[in-house]
Amino acid sequence: MCAGLTAGVVATVVLTACGGGSDESDGLSVVASTNVWGSIASAVAGPDVEVTSIISDPAADPHSFEISPADTAKISDADLVVFNGGHYDEFVEHAIAGKDKRTVEAFEQRTDKGDDNEHVWYDVTTVAAVADRIAAELGEVDSANAAGYTERATTFKNQLIGISTITGTIATQHPNSPVAQSEPLAHYLLVAATADDKTPHEFQEAIEQETDPAPAAVAATRDLITGKQVEALIYNTQTTDKITKDLRAAADSSGVAVVEVTETLPVGMDYVQWQTANAKALAAALK
Repeated sequence: MCAGLTAGVVATVVLTACGGGSDESDGLSVVASTNVWGSIASAVAGPDVEVTSIISDPAADPHSFEISPADTAKISDADLVVFNGGHYDEFVEHAIAGKDKRTVEAFEQRTDKGDDNEHVWYDVTTVAAVADRIAAELGEVDSANAAGYTERATTFKNQLIGISTITGTIATQHPNSPVAQSEPLAHYLLVAATADDKTPHEFQEAIEQETDPAPAAVAATRDLITGKQVEALIYNTQTTDKITKDLRAAADSSGVAVVEVTETLPVGMDYVQWQTANAKALAAALK
């Protein structure tokens, strides 16, 4: 069985067969907005389904990504489109507008519908629900292999337990640990660990909207770090500017731990490896 194998770290992934499979699934294609969702889709789809990720460049910003005609065609031709939603990867929403496409929108699968943070791939509960939806949708397209999709989704979900174990340990041993974020990217990771995000809302909102935070919000955020009122700075290395770089420099000089996070998969990692590393880095910072 190929369960647990993921790719998604390149733009197009065609997994090598490792036993089993059916000719009926040959030719099926899944297109994901980013290699994060591509990795998850690959884990469920298995060796006989082609999974393409539109964004795999670690320097790309999905918020402002401009899709090419070729990528739009890939989305149009796909048997299944997997995307984040919540206005995060709007280029997909525009590409499928008015079309009868089979889709899985991760934002709609989130557990807490009252939480509107769009970075739902940091929520393993939501990711587990997405895996189930991918299996169900592929099973409808390819009924002969439905059991295989379901089995691989179960294997993938079992791997997520290790991530939850780490965040659960943080929550038990270091509850309500104060932290700051350069932007609210790892929100759900912090929620799972019961970390207390002290970052002023005005600061996070401005950074996320790619506008300049008010000087008072910048000063208040910086004071959290220089005054050592937080134990860690959660730092998005993919979206930086002078303000966020200054915060990191302040953390380094003040001895505040920096936990680096990203919006797409680091090269050479699948989803489970990546989020396990993120959870371990947070645990190390909050000892």
